[in-house]
Amino acid sequence: MTFEKKAVHFGGGNIGRGFVAEFLHNSGYEVVFVDVMDSIIEALQKQSSYKVTEIGDDGEREFTIDHYRAINSKHEMQKVIDEIATADVVTCAVGPNILKFVAEPVAKAIDARTLDYPIAVIACENAINATTTWRGFIESKLSQASLSNIDARARFANSAIDRIVPVQDADAGLNVKIEKFFEWCVEQKPFENGGNKPEIKGVHYVEDLEPYIERKLFTVNTSHATAAYYGHQAKKTYIHEVLHDQKLHDIVRDAVKETAHLIVNKHGVTTQEQDEYVESIIKRISNPVLKDNVERVGRAPLRKLSRKERFVGPAAQLAERGEKVDALLGAIEQAYRFQNVEGDEESAELAKILKEHSAEEVVTKVNGLEKDHPLYEKIVPIVKKVQAESS
Repeated sequence: MTFEKKAVHFGGGNIGRGFVAEFLHNSGYEVVFVDVMDSIIEALQKQSSYKVTEIGDDGEREFTIDHYRAINSKHEMQKVIDEIATADVVTCAVGPNILKFVAEPVAKAIDARTLDYPIAVIACENAINATTTWRGFIESKLSQASLSNIDARARFANSAIDRIVPVQDADAGLNVKIEKFFEWCVEQKPFENGGNKPEIKGVHYVEDLEPYIERKLFTVNTSHATAAYYGHQAKKTYIHEVLHDQKLHDIVRDAVKETAHLIVNKHGVTTQEQDEYVESIIKRISNPVLKDNVERVGRAPLRKLSRKERFVGPAAQLAERGEKVDALLGAIEQAYRFQNVEGDEESAELAKILKEHSAEEVVTKVNGLEKDHPLYEKIVPIVKKVQAESS
């Protein structure tokens, strides 16, 4: 394979190495990893290759990822800027809250760009329209000259990614175990009229991304997180154990029945198609081979309880339509109970917020809901109940 194209990727974690880099590598891109974690960058700089193992019901497949480089942006920011300025693609998998911190080098690289085609900018985050968010941070740091002809310098495309990365073996090093199933949908429109659309094997380019993003976020992420928060309360270790408990299995099903109702009615997906999608997701997260840890899936509860995320996002839209949201409210309650979990800063912050604010303030602050929203009055009593039981 020849590697004539270059992609710069922010985030040397498991999704970066095991999903994004695998796709880019298999499509003939040299991948330049950028991270601030000394240990990851040093390991990538020392090792010329690592293994990605895809795991599924039918066994395992192993791939070797090589032809990459790694830069520590903490120490060598100018190098990062130079690499992006001459790259075909820049991607990130850093977490939605970190996007603002990886905007400046991209902006400086766009300012410095002299190539006669635009760079493709694609965020690979578990969030709706993450590239648009990243673009906002990038454009706030761009020169006036770059802003005036931005289309010639960069094209920004939102994407929806779906792939489960379970807890890794203790001695895995750079090697990544990852679920065989994947979906990576990217907006087609930004690459029209000379946009230099990246040829990445496995990427599905679509006209309208919203149905794919909401279907994924409100099915995969909603079911996964519902299982995690109920599982945490039930003292389960792994997600598949939650799904193998009939009572909990039915609770998870009820939550995605509600979100399915929204997806079918909003996006014109057929009931059969959504039912089949739900079945495939429940089968995936029930797979004991993944050994997916409950606390890992539940971490960052503040983000998961936020306005456009997997619980409040669909529940708010359903409430606006006057539809049932009982199962989603149950999941929201369990998420509020995910407090002071070892190794998760957000769960400690959640406990602090619940202690220091009234239920009404919590719903506005955490869930992003105003008093006049029909979901607001449904969540306030839940928060009061959790606060009473937590104190």
